[in-house]
Amino acid sequence: MLNSKKSKKSALIVSYYKAVSPGFGNHQAGAGPERVLRLHGPLLCCLVGVLVLVNVLLFGPAVAQDTAGTRPEIFTGQPYSPYADRAYPTDVYFGDTHVHTGLSADAGGSGTRLMPRDAYRFARGEQVISNTGQPVKLARPYDFFMITDHSDAMGAITDIISGAPNIMADPDGRRFHEDFNAGGDTAAQAMFRLINQFAQGKISAELNYQPGNPAFKRVWDDIIRAAEEFNDPGTFTTFIAFEWTSLVSGNNLHRNVIFRDGPERAGQVVPFTTTPPIGSRNPRDLWKWMENYEKVTGGDVTAIPHNGNLSNGMMFALQDDFADGKAYDREYAEQRQKWERLYEVTQYKGDGEAHPLLSPEDEFADFETWDFGNLDVSQAKSPDMLPGEYARSGLLRGLQLEARLGVNPFKFGLEGGTDTHTALSTIDEDNFFGKFTIYEPGPGRAMHAGKSNTELGIKGPGGGDYSAGGTTAVWATENSRGALFDAMERRETYATTGPRLRVRFFGGFDFTQDDAKRRDLAQIGYSKGVPMGGDLRQAPKGKAPSFLVYALRDPMGANIDRIQIIKGWLDADGKAQEKVYEVAWSDGRKPGTDGKLPPVGDTVDLSIPGWTNTIGASELGAVWTDPDFDPKLRAFYYARVIEIPTPRWTAYDRVKFKLDLPKGIPLKTQERAYTSPIWYSPKG
Repeated sequence: MLNSKKSKKSALIVSYYKAVSPGFGNHQAGAGPERVLRLHGPLLCCLVGVLVLVNVLLFGPAVAQDTAGTRPEIFTGQPYSPYADRAYPTDVYFGDTHVHTGLSADAGGSGTRLMPRDAYRFARGEQVISNTGQPVKLARPYDFFMITDHSDAMGAITDIISGAPNIMADPDGRRFHEDFNAGGDTAAQAMFRLINQFAQGKISAELNYQPGNPAFKRVWDDIIRAAEEFNDPGTFTTFIAFEWTSLVSGNNLHRNVIFRDGPERAGQVVPFTTTPPIGSRNPRDLWKWMENYEKVTGGDVTAIPHNGNLSNGMMFALQDDFADGKAYDREYAEQRQKWERLYEVTQYKGDGEAHPLLSPEDEFADFETWDFGNLDVSQAKSPDMLPGEYARSGLLRGLQLEARLGVNPFKFGLEGGTDTHTALSTIDEDNFFGKFTIYEPGPGRAMHAGKSNTELGIKGPGGGDYSAGGTTAVWATENSRGALFDAMERRETYATTGPRLRVRFFGGFDFTQDDAKRRDLAQIGYSKGVPMGGDLRQAPKGKAPSFLVYALRDPMGANIDRIQIIKGWLDADGKAQEKVYEVAWSDGRKPGTDGKLPPVGDTVDLSIPGWTNTIGASELGAVWTDPDFDPKLRAFYYARVIEIPTPRWTAYDRVKFKLDLPKGIPLKTQERAYTSPIWYSPKG
């Protein structure tokens, strides 16, 4: 496999789960759990034997004595207590990995005045006043939080709004200053204009601050200070981060860059941008910057792509679009797998798991779908672009590229974020404060027209098209930068569209049906298999992989409709295939001859709006064995958990503001969770 620091970390996972070490990587003081030395196997036996011999020689034969604190011989090996000597992750932590404040040009320009410290106060549970003067508070605080303001033009927006001399001397700068200060829809339209200019490479250099500009580093240093001020390991963990906002003719290739480190390392650099000659839009150059950062500082960094649904096929392309369509080489595959361990599969700008045209047999594929065009609505979407845009098709393409290159460049786990541009990360449907300030609660937001392209006939997203999701769940040994980052790098994460579902997913060859009945499910999962994000190697003769999956409802949310396992594989001809399997469901329903379940029902009352948990289940679990397994074929598996129907944020607006919304605006939703995949490889 890969000869890299990242792959070496992955190789330690087996020992990690068998209580050798609770953490790995570049641990720093306060950043994560300390290493502990645990002896096992022949070395442990030899050491014990030596100690016993020394004891006999020094103190003579054993006599009757107080045995308190010693372990009876019948309990050697696994202790009687299922909670003793556990080194695997036992807690799941929820957070947002994608947040913009008033420091991002498109956020600050469109009216966001809340800054990083406001965002942190809000995320840890404090009440704040929104950008439009409304009191707002989360139902419960986040466990961890990442502010990812754009690196390009860092520091510029405050100068644009204040009318700094260099800004006012530029015609575009003066116009943006006037429009942004006008507020309301004028500011929103100016924001869309700014995005378009940046996406097409036409933004004035006077507005696009880059490294070397004093304001750029001043703002970056303050972002770091704010993260340090609010970092409270064990309670509320913050990460130093930024967004690298690559746009190729409006096609979205954005990545959030996350540091494991504190200011002593992250403070040695300034963020990489997409603007030449210092920056680049090519992801390969971002990875080089990241590699140099780790080499120079001894730190650790990762990148998380997002919004393939706005890339017009470029996110999971089969060729190198930065090299005139040349075929990918092995180096590309190695580098992408090394630096991009996760993918943001769901957020405010739509859900990116699957598309109904790509997965016509999947009745849940058409969920919060954005398929109008690219980010700045400068190019319409065509069906041939879709396979390069969605997570499921990206995972399938990864298998195809692995068959050719020997390495899978699209071997990513799944996570979620909001991409809020108000500094307010709100994922509850009844507490949604929108993507931009213009979409903070108000009677007209759901029907706001948004941005379209009349010349090309593209109807862009309106206010009602935005989704109130998502969030990242991380199985980690503790709530600290080190432990959370390491879990993300080993892909032990899952995404939800908002609810805090607790989901476990393990794969192996020795699970039995009784394992699903055990309450020490995690102990069984780690001892018999690998967790989400892991790998299964060559199947033992005569065995098919089995999967232990479990989901517990959000205590403040809705019951669970079903658990599904999605399988993707390459058939004997190398063609990508997929299938959705129903593995656990509520209410005693029976699948039809086509394998599909009847709908769970619907208790939503739109007049309130509300629902009742009289259908669905509070928990579901199962052991499922692949009935169509071929040990010679590459495959991946991930779990999808679907809740019962509940009111969408638009339904709450409809009642609160007494609205008569158009039929095209959905009022109900079925929230869900997506686990990171487990991959099967026919070779070791």
